[in-house]
Amino acid sequence: MVKEVYHPNAYLVDYRNVKPGLRARTIVLNALERISADAKTIAKQTGLHYGVVMYHLKLLRLRGLVQRKGSRPSVWKLTGLGQKRLQW
Repeated sequence: MVKEVYHPNAYLVDYRNVKPGLRARTIVLNALERISADAKTIAKQTGLHYGVVMYHLKLLRLRGLVQRKGSRPSVWKLTGLGQKRLQW
């Protein structure tokens, strides 16, 4: 059995962490590690629905893990807070 690997910041301490949410946050965070982009672009690149992307971006913003810059369409980017990936 293969164990899923989630992004270190996908787990939210004060929130119910179910597998679909962890997967979606991992996908969004991995996309934001590559580029800063608006939610529509993230949705297109990841294959997630726009509403799902916005929901998880808002959760991550409340915890200070991502920030929104500019007016509409807002560009989302990582803040650098949270756990870091271990490099081997």
